[in-house]
Amino acid sequence: MPNDIGIIDLMIGFPFTDKTATYAERVKGVKDSASEDLSMPAGFLFKEAPDAVDASEVDPIDITFTEMDKYGIDQGLFGLSERSIEAAARYPGRVNFITEVDPNDVMGAVREIQQAKADHDLKAVSVFPAGCMPQVPVNDPKMYPLYAAAIELDIPVVINGGTAGPRLPSACQHVELFDIVCYDFPELKLVMRHGGEPWEALAVKLMLKWPNLYYMTSAFAPKHYPEAIIKYANTRGTDKIMYAGYWPAGLTIERIMGDMIDVPFRDHVWSKFLRENAMRVFNLDAS
Repeated sequence: MPNDIGIIDLMIGFPFTDKTATYAERVKGVKDSASEDLSMPAGFLFKEAPDAVDASEVDPIDITFTEMDKYGIDQGLFGLSERSIEAAARYPGRVNFITEVDPNDVMGAVREIQQAKADHDLKAVSVFPAGCMPQVPVNDPKMYPLYAAAIELDIPVVINGGTAGPRLPSACQHVELFDIVCYDFPELKLVMRHGGEPWEALAVKLMLKWPNLYYMTSAFAPKHYPEAIIKYANTRGTDKIMYAGYWPAGLTIERIMGDMIDVPFRDHVWSKFLRENAMRVFNLDAS
């Protein structure tokens, strides 16, 4: 793993100051009592999720950028918020914005995307199908106006694929649902996040089939990257697989980068996986 690439992290944020408030929307559909004791809805999947911090004692923005500098992360894709807007002003050229929308409010979501693009040069929009109330499948008619808006603005749509982390039904995120969306919207840049498991082999087949379907490695420690994804990245999928971490939701950057050196990517894959693919797919500016 080269150490001078200028990594792009497609899922990064700032240390939580209030985890309960952060995840309030995520737990509305969760019914099991065991989840009530979790600091995050998918906390059972992670051994040592980063702790919350006291913003009166430390600066969450500086903490994140100190970690980024330590591990050679040049830019990040951050959720659009007051804090990330402040970070963009303090660290020019290193903050790119993504916003998550709820397609249950169809036109509200479309207008939110358009406004964010106009005001903050939005680089992507995301949807968590299993976390919507009610759930909205990847191929639901409510999603189609969002896809059309993203095409018009030339931004990717990032969608959870595979089994949901929180204890919620996952059929709405089945990887097979991406197939019809790619058929109906051949211009749409669609990025699967959060693993695609247990349908990662199907994810590979669909990426071979559809030119604008991609995959990012969010929410997985590198030692757990699916074998099918590594094999695909090393062969015909060199231009399709992109790095995304999970700081601070479930993994520290130290853990991610500590594992990363053992991922068996071929030499020519690293720069594309860690930087070049993200720059191209998300239309990022070189800093």
